Amino acid sequence: MVTTGDGVRLRPSDDGRAVTDPRIVSRWSHREDTWTLDLSCRDHDERCPRMPAVDVPAGVPVSVTARNAGIDAAGLSAGLDLTTVNGDITVNRSGGDDATVRFVTRNGSVRASGLRSGELRAATVNGDVSLGSATSPTRLTATTENGSVRVTLPSGTPSYDVTATTQNGRTSVTVPTDTQNARHSMILGSVNGDVTAAQG
Repeated sequence: MVTTGDGVRLRPSDDGRAVTDPRIVSRWSHREDTWTLDLSCRDHDERCPRMPAVDVPAGVPVSVTARNAGIDAAGLSAGLDLTTVNGDITVNRSGGDDATVRFVTRNGSVRASGLRSGELRAATVNGDVSLGSATSPTRLTATTENGSVRVTLPSGTPSYDVTATTQNGRTSVTVPTDTQNARHSMILGSVNGDVTAAQG
């Protein structure tokens, strides 16, 4: 788990160790099976960046709690649980075939591509949710209140039991659907914005 009062950039580790940006203050703590890395900066300048980098070992699930800044992750190979307030979440080529992947922000957008997951959840209040998946998660949920929702699944994806709703916008679902026998489910929702599910 990573906690920070700012944002963070997550990248794969070259040597199998968790490595932090040497310009920031970092402190490890341990409770049961969870290691927690706390990141902090007193002042933001070239000596202490607002989006410090953390290198993550392959196959290690990561949970991040940030505030007033974004989270950027790329090339990670395990489950992700990323949460921030007042910031965007941007993810590329990350996750795992059976992994649980969760993205939550309040005032910001969620933009992800090349995701791999068994279960995928993304939510914001004020912002867009755009998810591009390289796999077909068994359960997929994507919601916002003020913004659009767009989900793109790979070609040949199996049928989904889809619920797609919006109050002020349009819905478009072109993935295969089967409300009776589908083993995969998808819930997409917005209040003020379009909702789209398509195959890539």
